[in-house]
Amino acid sequence: MTTIEVLSAGPLTTIQDLGRPGLAHIGVPRSGAADRPALRRANRLAGNPESTPALETTLVGPRLRFDGASVVVLSGAPVRATVNGRPVEMESRIQLGDGDVLNVGSARAGLRTYVAFSGGLTAPLTLGSAATDLLTGLGPKPLAPGDRLELGETRAGEAPAGEMPAGEAPAGEMPADEVRRAPGSPLAADAEPLVLAVALGPREDWFTGEARARLLRDPFTVTAESNRVGLRLSGPALERARDEQLLSEGLVPGAIQVPPNGLPIMLLCDHPTTGGYPVIATLLSGSLPLAGQLRPGQQLRFKRGT
Repeated sequence: MTTIEVLSAGPLTTIQDLGRPGLAHIGVPRSGAADRPALRRANRLAGNPESTPALETTLVGPRLRFDGASVVVLSGAPVRATVNGRPVEMESRIQLGDGDVLNVGSARAGLRTYVAFSGGLTAPLTLGSAATDLLTGLGPKPLAPGDRLELGETRAGEAPAGEMPAGEAPAGEMPADEVRRAPGSPLAADAEPLVLAVALGPREDWFTGEARARLLRDPFTVTAESNRVGLRLSGPALERARDEQLLSEGLVPGAIQVPPNGLPIMLLCDHPTTGGYPVIATLLSGSLPLAGQLRPGQQLRFKRGT
C-alpha cells in the first residue's frame, strides 16, 4: 500500500469528495469540493470514480513525499507544480515512485487545486462522505506537517483514465470524450471582473429597486474575510425596502444573503443550512464552480441568468 508523508501542508489543504447531499434537514451542509467539475475531472483522469476523495488546496498546495508508487493528476486552479524539482503539467497523469516529492506550488489564477491519486485517498467516512466541513467540523482535519495519507488500491482491470467504451459512462459522470476535451480552470488571470449568473429571489422584494439594479450593474470585490462557508463582498450597499426581522429560512449553495450593513455574503459549499438574512438572489448552478475559485481581491459582477 502506498502512503504519503505531508512535508508541508499549505495554508489550507483538506480532503474533499462530492460531499453530503440531502442532509440539510438535519443541519448538515453538503460540503465537498468547492469546484466540483475540477474534482470530477481530476478523478476521471486518475482512473477513479468521480466521487473518490482527493485533496483540495487553497492558493498554495502541500509538499508530499511518496512511499510507494502512484499516478497523480492536478486539476482546477493552475499551479506551478514539480516532482523532485522538475515541472509537471496540469491535467496530465504524473507517475510517482518511492521517495519522490510532489510540490504543489502557488496558484497562478483561481484559488483551489485538486490533487487526485490513482486508487484514491483512504479516509474515514462521516455520514457517507470523507469531506472536510469547516462549519460543522465533520470529516478529517485539514492537513498538517507530519500527517500520513494512505492510498487505496487501483482496481484490477480498470479502463485507462478517460477511455471507456461508448455509452458506458457511469450515471452522472462525464463521458470519456468530454474528459479529454475538458479545459482547465476557467479563471484566466486577466478575466476580471468575473461574471456570475444569478436568479433574483426568493426575497428580492425586501430590497429597493435601486438595490436590485446595483446588484446587476455594479462590481463587487471578494474580501479577505472569505472562506469555504461563504464569500464576503465589498461594493455598493444594497438598501432594504423592508426593515422587519425575517424568520430563519433554508439556504442553498450560491444564496446571496444581505445582512443589515447591505454588503452581500455569497454562500459556498460549507454554508449554514438556515439563516435569517434575506436572500436577494441565488447563483445558477453553472456559476457555483466559478465562485469556488474566486480569491480575495478579485472583482466580480452578477448578471441575470436564463
